[in-house]
Amino acid sequence: METLHPKARSDQYGSKINRSHMPLLAFGVPWLTILLGSLTPWLPVIASAPVLPPFGFLMMLAWRLLRPGLLPLWAGLPLGLFDDLYSGQPLGSGILLFSVTLIVIELVEARFPWRNFWLDWLMAAAIIATYIVVAGVFAVGADDLVQLAVIVPILVVSIVLYPVIARFVALLDRLRLMRIRRLA
Repeated sequence: METLHPKARSDQYGSKINRSHMPLLAFGVPWLTILLGSLTPWLPVIASAPVLPPFGFLMMLAWRLLRPGLLPLWAGLPLGLFDDLYSGQPLGSGILLFSVTLIVIELVEARFPWRNFWLDWLMAAAIIATYIVVAGVFAVGADDLVQLAVIVPILVVSIVLYPVIARFVALLDRLRLMRIRRLA
């Protein structure tokens, strides 16, 4: 009979015995961070044009690309509704765009199951650009192209900021999967 080394049941945080993932953290952190990202239009930023990227959408995109099975396809409806309520977009635009984004990512992942960071960033850039342009058309209408030119800085900032948000989501994912001692 083979005996295990005493350190075999431990990791850097101590004993693995009587420790498991907390369901509230495992399932709640992604939803909560996306909802908090959708609340960023409430930040006291004074500007003559919109300057903040759509953080709720970027968080949802980063969570979906980092952990493919974590958000179900129907998650676009409640997350988009919450984003519509707090972002000032017309009601229904976020629901449609969040839902279509999740469906498109699902279709791309079926075609290309193995990707790297650069392909994820390229896909995210295309999705972000489409989202911002379509959301701008929903907000001001397709007739006013002068006002649609205002979204170019937001578009550039969002695409450049995506890797930072993806890194932040990866750190939150480590927090989400941390093993916590059960007392019962």
